Parts: sequence; C-alpha cells; structure tokens
Amino acid sequence: KRLLVLPPWELFFENTAPGAVAIATERVKHNLAYQKKHGITEGVAELDPLVRSRLMSMAKRIYRNLSLDGYARLDFRLRADGTAFFIEANPNPEIARKEEFAQSALKAGIKYERLIDMILKLGVRRGTM
Repeated sequence: KRLLVLPPWELFFENTAPGAVAIATERVKHNLAYQKKHGITEGVAELDPLVRSRLMSMAKRIYRNLSLDGYARLDFRLRADGTAFFIEANPNPEIARKEEFAQSALKAGIKYERLIDMILKLGVRRGTM
C-alpha cells in the first residue's frame, strides 16, 4: 500500500532565550498572544534533502510498524546534525484549515476540500473492510 507523506512541518522559535529549549507546549501551539510575543511561527521545515528523505522514509516505517490506519501526524525532534528522534504518533491530528496538517497538505498541492475528501474516503474504505 502506497503511503502519501506530506512535507515535514516545523515550529520556528524566533525569540527563544539563549540556551532555552524550544518545546511545543499548549501555549506555544494555541495561544496566539504568546506566539506573537515570542515570535513563534510554523512552516515547511528547511531541511537538507538527504535529511528530508531519511525523515520521510522513517515516517513511513513508523506508520506501518505502529499499524496506523488512515491519516496521522508523526512528531519528531531533530538534532542540528539531522539525527531524528521519533516523539509520538497522533492518529487524529487537528484538520482545521489553518492547522499544520492542512497547511502541510496545501504545500504538497492538496487543497483543503480535497484533503477532507481524501480523509472521508479513507474512513468509508475502512468501514467497508
């Protein structure tokens, strides 16, 4: 079964204090005032092509090994040298138009309406198995 892997997405911490660890807490993810104050934005991860390829291959292996079904978001932490550490799998990520899952799909050329249609078809297909 062919898996579609969306472009890796990243949180950017522009105003993090020197030596502070950038962690995606509830405030970081959902508090707009906090994001603005600390310069927290998101977008396509700026990765070396080899690191990107390894990360996407790793995501496919983890998805299959965890027996995930349908759509999911896999979270990683990357060292500066490109070493990836798998943090968690989210088998039901937020799919609102402005959230990272839908934004990553848009960067891959998948408009929001098509993304929702794809997710619905995955559910229907699973229900008929």
